[in-house]
Amino acid sequence: MAGEPFAKRCTGCKRDLPLTAFARDRNRSDGLQVRCRECVAEYSAAHYRRRREAMGKSVREKVDVPPGHKLCRMCGEAKPHSEWHRNATASDGLSTRCKACRAARGRQDHLKRQYGITEAERDELIASQAGVCCICLSAPAAHVDHCHETGRVRGVLCFSCNAALGQFKDRPDVIRRAATYVEGNAWKPILVAPGVYQLPS
Repeated sequence: MAGEPFAKRCTGCKRDLPLTAFARDRNRSDGLQVRCRECVAEYSAAHYRRRREAMGKSVREKVDVPPGHKLCRMCGEAKPHSEWHRNATASDGLSTRCKACRAARGRQDHLKRQYGITEAERDELIASQAGVCCICLSAPAAHVDHCHETGRVRGVLCFSCNAALGQFKDRPDVIRRAATYVEGNAWKPILVAPGVYQLPS
């Protein structure tokens, strides 16, 4: 409409700015706030800081992040958006932690939930085994093994040994028979002639 102003003076920074620099306010005669968006943001940040400090809580410092990047509060690194999972409920559409930190946290939570131990306790266990599987004594220790009945952690095994225990259903009697069988001492008939078998004593 003719005669309408194209700029407005901000009461905060005293600058004449275009109307788009002001947020809407239905209570004002012109329908716009008296302070520009920048001043409102600075005021809100200062108010937030004072409120947090009054509660005795720490205040995170604002960090300049390049366009197309986001700061991970867990590792403190600014990473490109491709390093983040999507989160539709977040204001920026991205998760609060980067993919690497989220994966690390997932491993920590799994150890605590499944075995009741921390990563440090698992690492201590691996160190006490000299870094190798405590069954084959050759492959790197990588998989936490526990008793499925009591939940007690027994050690850290390699993938193959851990899988073998699972196939044997953790039954010591079956494992002993398997060892005897491999050593050639299993209780089994021996072919001594065509159609004639000798049973071991």
